Amino acid sequence: MLTEQQIIQYQGSTDLLKDRIIFVTGAGDGIGKAAACAFAQAGATVVLAGRTVAKLEQVYDQIVAANCTQPLIYPIDLEGAKPEDYEQLAVALDEQFGRLDGLLLNAGVLGQRTPLSNYRQDVWDKVMQINMTAQFQMTQALMPVLEKSNDASVVFTTSSVGRQGRAFWGAYAISKFAIEGMVQTWAAEVDGVGSVRINAINPGATSTNMRAQAYPAENPDHLKTPEQIMPAYLFLLGPDSVGVNGQSINAQIR
Repeated sequence: MLTEQQIIQYQGSTDLLKDRIIFVTGAGDGIGKAAACAFAQAGATVVLAGRTVAKLEQVYDQIVAANCTQPLIYPIDLEGAKPEDYEQLAVALDEQFGRLDGLLLNAGVLGQRTPLSNYRQDVWDKVMQINMTAQFQMTQALMPVLEKSNDASVVFTTSSVGRQGRAFWGAYAISKFAIEGMVQTWAAEVDGVGSVRINAINPGATSTNMRAQAYPAENPDHLKTPEQIMPAYLFLLGPDSVGVNGQSINAQIR
C-alpha cells in the first residue's frame, strides 16, 4: 500500500476510472460533488445520489458540460428511506449496469454541538439514521451488485472525532466511531472472499457547509477545498488500491 503522503499526492491516469460505475451519496454539494466530478473526469459513469434534486441537476449539468460520460440522478432521502428502498436501488443498478464498481458513502449531518447530557433525542435519532444506519442498509442491499464487479471499492466517510473522542461532538462523533467499527468488521468479513474491498476516508478540515456549521468563526480560506483532497478518493475508488482493505485513510496531512 502507498504511504499516506503518496496517497495525498496520488495522480492516476486520465482514464483511471474508465468504464467504472460509481454511486456517490451526498453528490449535490461539497465533497460529494467534487468526488462525482473527479470520478467523471477520470472516465467513470457516476450515479448522483442525494436529497435535493435541484443540486443534483446542477452537478449533472457540470459533468455533461465537461464532456464526461453522462451521469445519472438517483434522488434518495437517507433519513426516511427504508430497507425496501435500498433493495429497489439495487435492482435498478443491476438492471441498468449489471454490476457496481464503486460506492462512496459521503452523505452525513452534523447534529448538535452540545454536551451529551443535553442532547435532543430527535436530533440523535436523525444523525444516527443518516450517518450510520442508512449507510449500513444501503451497503448491505448493494453488496450483491458490488460482488458482480471484478474490482469493487466501498468507501465510507469517517472523521478524526470518530477516532478520538472529543467533547461536544455528540451523535456525529459517535456515528463516526460506529463507521470505523463497521469498516473494520465488514472488511474482515470480505477479506480474501471476493472482489469487494471496504475502507474509510477522513477528509480532514475541508471548506464545506458542514465545516462552516461546526466552526462558524473559522476562515474558510485557510482550509483545503474539496477539489484539493480528491487524490485520496481517486486512489481508493480506482484499481491502484486493489488489496487495500479495512483501512482508515486521511485525505490530507493532519
